[in-house]
Amino acid sequence: MKRVPIVVAALALVVLALVATRIWGASADQPYLSGYVEGETLFMSAPVAGTISTIAVLQGRRVQPGQPLFTIDPAALSAQGEQAEAQIAQARTGVAAAEATADQAEAEAAAAAAQAVRARQDLDRFLAVGRADPDAVAGREVDEARAALREANARLVAARETAASRRAQVAAARAQAAEAQGGAREVQIRVDQLAPVAPTPARVEQVFFQNGEWVAANQPIVSLLPDDRVKVRFFVPQEQVAHYRVGRVVQFSCDGCPAGLGARISYVSPQPEFTPPVIFSRETRDRLVFLVEALPARPGRLTPGLPVDVHPLGGGGEE
Repeated sequence: MKRVPIVVAALALVVLALVATRIWGASADQPYLSGYVEGETLFMSAPVAGTISTIAVLQGRRVQPGQPLFTIDPAALSAQGEQAEAQIAQARTGVAAAEATADQAEAEAAAAAAQAVRARQDLDRFLAVGRADPDAVAGREVDEARAALREANARLVAARETAASRRAQVAAARAQAAEAQGGAREVQIRVDQLAPVAPTPARVEQVFFQNGEWVAANQPIVSLLPDDRVKVRFFVPQEQVAHYRVGRVVQFSCDGCPAGLGARISYVSPQPEFTPPVIFSRETRDRLVFLVEALPARPGRLTPGLPVDVHPLGGGGEE
């Protein structure tokens, strides 16, 4: 009957030893570096105020790139979109009319050029005949041919100026059409901003509004925790920091996490600091340490604030 208290006392000592090891640091045979998981939240909002017509995600669920998050009622921009389309149609009509007018002016310039060529040919013919037989051509006919040539050249210059002006009007009409298309694209961009999608794989942290609620411009509606913004932060004693370089891989563990977790170091602080209170223990509270950040290979199941134990690196280490 006396064996039971002895066994109970022995088990109590074992439990106390395990708790003390957990609190005061790991044993010398398998030391760990203390740290925690940190996440940078991404707040998704709309650039204009409006009523929420759709919330497409649930809090705590994962989303993939391109997955819709929410939709603001686009009624406020519908009229602007219709007006932009009308301006585009009007601008295209203006371009077509300007091109038709320019084509007509160029045809008139071509006809004037042909008349000038014929007038030059008539004058040259009269002059050639006059040189061969002065009595065959009257001086009045030569004067009339010269006057016709001057008039044809003047009409040609005027026609070419008109054609150039009409072409300038075509360019102006095309510029107006491009401006109208730019306005339509701007409206479409604003409409797309009313229905944003997930930029990267992420976990939905919070949904701040529900269907039918009115939201102000730029007010967060959904917050995401992107996978690429989850990192492991831990602290390395000054005598070991030389082993930790950007690109090296560390192994870590945490409560409830699968085995074999790894993270690649992305930052090593150049400035030392005393151990932060969040990881104080009897063995580390007076140590001078360096902050190290690492990006986990499987961040989807890690929760910000979760304590982690990082396996220290040796002189070799995985790159």
